[in-house]
Amino acid sequence: MTDAMERFFARAELFMQRVEASLPHTLTAPDWTASIAFRYRRRTSGQGVISPVAHVGAMDLDSLREIDDQREKIYRNTAQFVRGGSANNVLLTGARGTGKSSLIRACLHAFAPQGLRLIEVDKADLMDLQDIIELIASRPEKFIVFCDDLSFDDGEPGYKALKSVLDGSVAASTPNVLIYATSNRRHLLPEYMSENQTYKHTEDGEVHPGEGVEEKISLSERFGLWVSFYPFSQEEYLSIVSQWLGNLGFSAEQISAARSEALLWALERGARSGRVAYQFARDFAGRRVLS
Repeated sequence: MTDAMERFFARAELFMQRVEASLPHTLTAPDWTASIAFRYRRRTSGQGVISPVAHVGAMDLDSLREIDDQREKIYRNTAQFVRGGSANNVLLTGARGTGKSSLIRACLHAFAPQGLRLIEVDKADLMDLQDIIELIASRPEKFIVFCDDLSFDDGEPGYKALKSVLDGSVAASTPNVLIYATSNRRHLLPEYMSENQTYKHTEDGEVHPGEGVEEKISLSERFGLWVSFYPFSQEEYLSIVSQWLGNLGFSAEQISAARSEALLWALERGARSGRVAYQFARDFAGRRVLS
């Protein structure tokens, strides 16, 4: 074979690889018994894969402090869903580190024995959301499609894909699938001061947002249940610290003695949250092991 022919076949093979990558691929089901949680990822070849999560972080509902109202709403909605009743897609918004993702994980563990499963999907892969739903629509399990830390920039394609699936698509909603999403901002898209100028005021004082503002709030409104989380006070933060230290085996006296260190830890990080409290408890326990 001449050098020219070898180059020709190499280019032809490369061309066929690119064509194959651009063609639609059938999504393959994983072993649904391998885990209670799964991740969807799109490979560079264009093939989407649902993979079981080998080690799902343990989380108990009773371990989540200072978010009783939020916990009750999410637990009730999830219980209705698992038991075959009507339930809503959920948007959990608010301060970072206040337990949004942990609450979803705790509900997964609570209802996994009753057939609840979770599939985590990054916002970059939301264009494939309809394919995922079609794959699991006939399964006997109940599925939460979980989008963590969700927000969009203007023009991102995943925004419209999620909006269509939530409400408004020609396809009917699937009774064994709900979407739970967490975000630090409620409207999921950036908002600009100039957009306030598009608001219109009628003579009777009624306010009408402009079309641009309507578009930005329309996605959030398609979630049937909104659950808001708020920054913790100092006492709430210390209560969570006590909870985690107690779980790690420390006595009441040791927990009381750790209060000043816990406050300093939060001050250095500029936040009082459940995540910061958990990180302090791990650091405090680790230092005691080494001392």
